[in-house]
Amino acid sequence: MNVRSLVARDVKAAAPFGRLAAGLRAFRPADLLLPLALPAAVLLAWQVTAVNGWLPVQILPPPAMVLSTLHDLIRDGDIAANLKISLWRISLGFALGAGSGLVLGTLLGVSKTLDDYLGPVFKALAQIPSLGWVPVLILIFGLAEALKIVIIAKACLVPTVLATAQGIRNIPRHYLEVARVLRLSGRTRLFKLLIPATLPTVFSGLRLALSHAWIALIVVEMLAAQEGVGYMMVWGRTLFQIDIVIAGMLVIGVIGLAMDTGLARIARRLRGWAPDHG
Repeated sequence: MNVRSLVARDVKAAAPFGRLAAGLRAFRPADLLLPLALPAAVLLAWQVTAVNGWLPVQILPPPAMVLSTLHDLIRDGDIAANLKISLWRISLGFALGAGSGLVLGTLLGVSKTLDDYLGPVFKALAQIPSLGWVPVLILIFGLAEALKIVIIAKACLVPTVLATAQGIRNIPRHYLEVARVLRLSGRTRLFKLLIPATLPTVFSGLRLALSHAWIALIVVEMLAAQEGVGYMMVWGRTLFQIDIVIAGMLVIGVIGLAMDTGLARIARRLRGWAPDHG
């Protein structure tokens, strides 16, 4: 083995340590502390209010009580059972709504004629909140699972359609001209041009769609369900146990943040597939 090979091997072996050292040098304690400042202030104000008895325990239980209730709900399996049902609902509703939104958004983006006919009607219907459809959909589906799935799918559909159509319209014209000159097939144009070029915009729409879907799910479970995290909060309110309600709010916030973070990481990994629009 010559000297050049030995040096190359040592450099390659030291690369991970170099990246770690660079990350440690770039790390600042403020980067970790600043996001925790507001939650810490809220928790402190909550604890002070509870200790001084400024609000009754029935209205604002102390943090220790909420944590104890959350522990009991996890230990007894109530959180897991209700969360499993909620995640199944949002998975199915998101798949249906986002899938349909991608197809419809693509059609509106590539066809100006279709956009002229369906665009105004779709935008008008999009102004109606998803929960505004609940009374009508209850008459159609009753309180069955189909009601929750349709509400979630509708909440996903609108932002996905708008983001997909906008992403396609934002594709630079010279990309389309090159594809036309090269006489690329429809399949090649889809997988080599449309999808990579619209990924950033589409994933922004999907993140917004998932957020809307999670909110719609919790609200519809509070209104028309007998299982799920939203129903668990209603059950706690019915029993005048606000600690259960707050524990449910904590679970909802953590799961929502985890889902949004997961989609954001997927988007970052796929960003390298998207071509440079410059």
